[in-house]
Amino acid sequence: MSDIRFVMIGIVVITVGFIILGVYGSEYTGITVETDEFSTCYEYSEEEKPQEIDCQEILQNKMLVFIGIIAIIGIGILALIKGVKGTWDQDVKPEEMLGPGGDKNDSDNDKTDI
Repeated sequence: MSDIRFVMIGIVVITVGFIILGVYGSEYTGITVETDEFSTCYEYSEEEKPQEIDCQEILQNKMLVFIGIIAIIGIGILALIKGVKGTWDQDVKPEEMLGPGGDKNDSDNDKTDI
């Protein structure tokens, strides 16, 4: 695969990782504050009174989500680094080139009979 594809794939994967972080990370901000400031955590809903929940279970879920997001962003960074450090498209062998100056053999091979 060409190196510019790795750069584009890396940018897309990193962007998707940050979008997922923004969407799913906002669910855990209240739990983080409650755990740091208070000894009990509550789940809030519009229909019922707040119910006490296990803080450690929610924190484990939070860590699993963030580990997954870090893995996604890490894969994107590795793809980006591979694309930047790799050999680029201008390093193509002369016999594999297409376009002006690429095929200097017989140009009659490219013509077709009509």
